[in-house]
Amino acid sequence: MNTFGQIFRLTTFGESHGEAIGGVVDGMPAGIDIDLEFIQQELNRRRPGQSKITTSRQEADQVELLSGVFEGKSTGCPIGFIVRNTNQHSQDYENMRCLFRPSHADYTYYNKYGIRDHRGGGRSSARITISRCVGGALAKLALRQMGVSVQAYTSQVGPIALDRDYKRYDLSLTETNAVRCPDQEKAQEMEELITQVKAEGDTIGGVITCIIKGCPIGVGEPEFGKLHAALGSAMLSINAVKGFEYGEGFDGVTARGSEQNDVFLSENGQITTKTNHSGGIQGGISNGQDIYCRIAFKPVATILTEQDTVDIEGNATTLTAKGRHDPCVLPRAVPIVEAMGAMTILDNILLKKTTFISK
Repeated sequence: MNTFGQIFRLTTFGESHGEAIGGVVDGMPAGIDIDLEFIQQELNRRRPGQSKITTSRQEADQVELLSGVFEGKSTGCPIGFIVRNTNQHSQDYENMRCLFRPSHADYTYYNKYGIRDHRGGGRSSARITISRCVGGALAKLALRQMGVSVQAYTSQVGPIALDRDYKRYDLSLTETNAVRCPDQEKAQEMEELITQVKAEGDTIGGVITCIIKGCPIGVGEPEFGKLHAALGSAMLSINAVKGFEYGEGFDGVTARGSEQNDVFLSENGQITTKTNHSGGIQGGISNGQDIYCRIAFKPVATILTEQDTVDIEGNATTLTAKGRHDPCVLPRAVPIVEAMGAMTILDNILLKKTTFISK
């Protein structure tokens, strides 16, 4: 399962310490303006070494488009791309060759395949999300011409959390700080916490909120292809993600139906809802309101303090990780969340058009 999507499809390849990360996007609508500068900017938002609270690995993450674009527009043919790895420190992982790192994919990969790439986690490394960001950037370019936008931000780091109502914040401020949080005061607190955790050789998790605006009514399927299920599947496929909720989510279980129901009304001849507790999706199908969801990330598994573990023979031992690692994945995960949201929405919009044509 190295391919995501049904009509808009992304197939990825590569490992953390291999020659390159790359992929092929198939099903990209023809005639879309391909802004290479924008695609590179999306990769820059994800790349390592961008602040003192991220890994110090230095990678340019320069994307090369190999096919599917002619005179600045998509041709409808597969878009191949590649991003070369240039700053691997594989020797940092030599002490992990025969050990299983706690809460990593080492043990499960070894048992599934009988072999694993211990250098930075190989295929299980978060570095492979580069391909998702390229696919997401292309999806965003297509959605832009449809009037659909996808924006995410860090809404919680450890115990420091923003109000759940995204409308209280100016989301244009998200990119003005290293944490990617639209509340400047909270962002400062989050950064201080991450810095403290990093100094202790530890890591910390949090929550990213994602908002999708302009999604047409009628996107999604009524049974096994529900739109929120597709979004949940996409988000839960991101490294370190442990939870997904949309609309009021788990907080809504304490309310009554009379409080949660989104009452219909008519405004300027259009049917809309007074509230949006449903998160823009009802019965698995978009209703035209903003789609909003929250994605929980666990603390990064690699910590720089000694931990008990076992080797591949089951012998008890200890491990002290080396290398360059993120103390908190959230700042760099914001564009990845946006990418998965964009690809999911575009794929389902294209599915809706296919269904309409078939009728």
